[in-house]
Amino acid sequence: MAEDTFLTDDFVRQLTAVGGVDIVVGLPTFNNRATVGRVLNAIQVGLAKYFPRERSVLINPDGGSTDGTPELVRTTTVEHYETLLAASPLRTFQRVSTVYPIGHGSGLAWRTILAAADLLGAKACISLSPDLESITPEWVDALVRPIYKEKFDFVAPIYRRHKFDGLLIKNVLWPLIRATYGSDIREPTATEVGLSGRLASHLAAQDVWRQTDTSQEGLRLWMTTLALVGNYRVCQAFLGPKTLGRNTARHDIVATVRQAVGELLRCLEAHEAFWMNRSGSQPTPVFGFQYGVAVEPVRINRARLLQTFRTGAAELASVLQSILTPTTLQQIQQVAALDDREFRFPDDLWVKTIYEFAASYHHSVINRDHLLQALVPLYQGRVASFVLQHYRAGAEEVEQHLEALSRRFEELKAYLVEGWTAKK
Repeated sequence: MAEDTFLTDDFVRQLTAVGGVDIVVGLPTFNNRATVGRVLNAIQVGLAKYFPRERSVLINPDGGSTDGTPELVRTTTVEHYETLLAASPLRTFQRVSTVYPIGHGSGLAWRTILAAADLLGAKACISLSPDLESITPEWVDALVRPIYKEKFDFVAPIYRRHKFDGLLIKNVLWPLIRATYGSDIREPTATEVGLSGRLASHLAAQDVWRQTDTSQEGLRLWMTTLALVGNYRVCQAFLGPKTLGRNTARHDIVATVRQAVGELLRCLEAHEAFWMNRSGSQPTPVFGFQYGVAVEPVRINRARLLQTFRTGAAELASVLQSILTPTTLQQIQQVAALDDREFRFPDDLWVKTIYEFAASYHHSVINRDHLLQALVPLYQGRVASFVLQHYRAGAEEVEQHLEALSRRFEELKAYLVEGWTAKK
């Protein structure tokens, strides 16, 4: 493991008292009192029901909560827990908490969990969000079992999403990872993941933790791609719908695109030798039955998206000239001039746009942060097109389109390689 001086003496003493464990459950918190109780109940029941003979510990890095969250984490017990344990006696379940300074970088909570798993010699390590309302005890089983029983190293979730939820993942991150890394990972930025002990130790030893500007989305992308390039066994587990508490902070679209897309492009640079000559993709094993269920609708203001796209295409023309080829820019401007009823941002044009942004990012044709910000209005145009195209479509039709889009990312990968390797 990399230097462990970031761990407090008190935290290390608590870990020493725990000794070795089989399963580590990471639960990073920051003012989550309203929802963390439900998550804790699901964790305790899940472990007692599915892993009663394994030694388990909850690792709770807290970012300095002022609403009593850490106290709740330490004291919450499932109602009638004794009855549950009588039926499925849990070997041991301990809790270890520590406070980390929130301003020291968003990755410190993750680093703490991984370091704890390494020091405790855990066989499996999972992480869960403290603001989940849809979590069930089965989530614990779904994330742990492929590692503990089937010897996988990385478990990514599959959520049941509304057709207009997670559009950045569906239109950029998922198909781009599939085309470059050759693996079909539906949720590459998910908070709910499972790791083998050896992968947790490997991640804990990396230098990325010294980068204080890495976002949570960026860290999760980095962990996903590192598992892929390290030839670790990767799978997915169906969890069902993901519903967060009403007080959960909603991310600004500019910051989300800049952080998530920017980190993926940094990963592509770091792993160039891995993906450059790869072709096609392989399906990633999925555990669990993917059932249909009603999910909360997602409201999208199409008029605002179209206005932002058209304004950006016009006002950022000089910036886009540095990023895009003349043909692509001309086609985007033609799309911007379409009537609302005819508006479409074609798949091929979108794939080439993303690939040209990636190549221009790699060559640093302009300030990289400015480049990523210039992508935002174009992405909003793509979202508007996606919503207009599928406003009345069913889940199966949308899924077919996303599959076709991913295939186009794969089929046009040579276009990315050409731009990436061209001398600027």
